[in-house]
Amino acid sequence: MHKLTLKEYNNVFKKQYPTLCTFSNTYIDNLEVSKDIVQEVFIKIWEDQIEFQDDNTIKSYLYTSVKNKSLNYLKSKQFKATESFPSKDIAELETDPFYFREVAISETVKLVEKAVNTLPAKCALIIKLSLQGLTNAEIAEELGLTLHTIKAQKKIAYKRLKPLLKESFVIIAFVFEINN
Repeated sequence: MHKLTLKEYNNVFKKQYPTLCTFSNTYIDNLEVSKDIVQEVFIKIWEDQIEFQDDNTIKSYLYTSVKNKSLNYLKSKQFKATESFPSKDIAELETDPFYFREVAISETVKLVEKAVNTLPAKCALIIKLSLQGLTNAEIAEELGLTLHTIKAQKKIAYKRLKPLLKESFVIIAFVFEINN
């Protein structure tokens, strides 16, 4: 068990902050409030000098804390005064299956983004647009490239991504399975 040094704390913040904001947003559907919630969790870690055994313990603490703070926000008087959210929906958000699914999705998105960011710029952009749901024709039109170029770039990208994501295949397959 050890307390995080400032450098370790900053590294954890940089690596986890965007993913945790997205994770919180799956609960409350308000990105600004999600950012505040995640910042509060990080502030608590620093101010209370919470000790962790390893990276997995930190991740577990972060996800659990963000989940709990997000749920507390949904149950707060402030939220209830401005929004209407059925309590049966909150009950669903409190379940372990929902939590585990959202953690798996968040971690998978992070793995895929990291792998895509290793690609050459044009390849990465094409794959990102494809992941956003654009067709090859739409990507070609948006980037002013031929359909053949888009297909060739995607082929290059898949060839480079396959070995990078090979070890994560089971997680990625699990996420796609639970989303269908």
